[in-house]
Amino acid sequence: MARKDKYVAALEFIEGVTSKCEEEQRKVLAHILSQNADTEYLKRHGMKGCVDVETFKKKIPVVTYEDIQPDIQRIANGNFSPILCVQPIIEFLTSSGTSAGKGKLIPMTSEEIERRLLFSSFCTPIMNHPYEAVLCLDSFQSMYTQMLCGLYDRHEVLHIGAVFASGLLRAIRFLQNHFHNLCHDIKTGTLSSTITDSDLRACMSKIMRPDPQLAEFIIHTCEGKNWEGIIKKIWPNTKYLEVIVTGTMAQYIPTLDYYSGELPKVCIMYGSSECYFGLNLNPMCAPSEVSYTIMPNMAYFEFIPLGDSSATQLVNLADVEVGKEYEVVVTTHSGLYRYQVGDVLQVTGFYNSTSQFKFIRRKPSPLSSYPTGGFEIAESASALLKPFNTRVVEYTSYADTKTIPGHYVIYWELLTNETTIGLDHEVLGQCCLAIEEALNSVYRQCRVADRSVGPLEIRVVKNGTFEKLMDYAISRGASINQ
Repeated sequence: MARKDKYVAALEFIEGVTSKCEEEQRKVLAHILSQNADTEYLKRHGMKGCVDVETFKKKIPVVTYEDIQPDIQRIANGNFSPILCVQPIIEFLTSSGTSAGKGKLIPMTSEEIERRLLFSSFCTPIMNHPYEAVLCLDSFQSMYTQMLCGLYDRHEVLHIGAVFASGLLRAIRFLQNHFHNLCHDIKTGTLSSTITDSDLRACMSKIMRPDPQLAEFIIHTCEGKNWEGIIKKIWPNTKYLEVIVTGTMAQYIPTLDYYSGELPKVCIMYGSSECYFGLNLNPMCAPSEVSYTIMPNMAYFEFIPLGDSSATQLVNLADVEVGKEYEVVVTTHSGLYRYQVGDVLQVTGFYNSTSQFKFIRRKPSPLSSYPTGGFEIAESASALLKPFNTRVVEYTSYADTKTIPGHYVIYWELLTNETTIGLDHEVLGQCCLAIEEALNSVYRQCRVADRSVGPLEIRVVKNGTFEKLMDYAISRGASINQ
């Protein structure tokens, strides 16, 4: 009954804040501005304690990370004066840096953390692993013990998830690489000596038990090269995958389908290092139909209209138009004011009085001169790869300007099994043509008419290359979830 009451309260809260979008937004902005009236940043821009929307929009400029990076760096260097917000900055979140090439430090206060915990409580699942495994700073030890717990409780697992699709695939590859060691621990009931975290060893000692039959089953299931449907084989009661597969993560949908036996993919929430934005109130919908309802209590939201050269003013959350695309701008409780997040969203409708958005892409997008999604790039060649029993599992791209004319290079990592047939240059050439056909008319104009862009090139890398690249990024401070 207590859990049911919690869910009812969450639904009532969502109904309340979405029914009073404009009022809630004004209240959020007034709270942020009044609380931070004595900050250096607001004084610098002449707010003088004003908390109304009109003065705020007149005085405070729209900024990017580069504009406020000097202020953030001062805080990171140990300056405790109220530069961006009055509340102490207790930690920094590190953004992925996948768009700009360098991670960003996003300030965080205790109040903002509490707000995000409330937001997350609307969709928090019951975990089968101890918190010590999640909180362990060593990514290998954390992943190893979480996987061990999941294998012990294989019949109790009802859903499997990660923040992003790439993170879930990393977990599957971790199982591929370490199932022999995991099974040794399960067979003997002893934890590997590679787990050195004392808190982690203490909590795992209560879980470890010898189970030779389980170990034998896992080894038999994992030893073959064909891992199609492996998730359902090991965790037979899994009902869905909880993972973000919208935007650039859509490229991983075919691979997730391969490993899961096409289990439903549930995208519950939309957030970033800078701000938590909204919830998917129809979580069982297809990934292509996911829309997020913006929660107006999380931050003050504004939107830059795209494709409208006459638009000079930012649009409020309650005033966006269905079908139009916008870049989202946020003002947060942690000291970001009119900050361009870089996400491009399309309005799909309204829930009560607040708007619902579909995530379109990051700005700038990959191959930004010729915008297309990673999913389209992979899908355009998938039919050509099918006869060879292979598919694209990871990809990235870059513009090679050393050639004349310059051209785009796409790096592929392929998912293979024992029936995979090797790809020759002719097949890769056909894939290049298929991808070029999927790119837009501007690209084709440059390729055929202007000849200002050279032929697309595909380079196939060894299996595990992207895994090593991710390990390198994590070693340099990147988040494992990104």
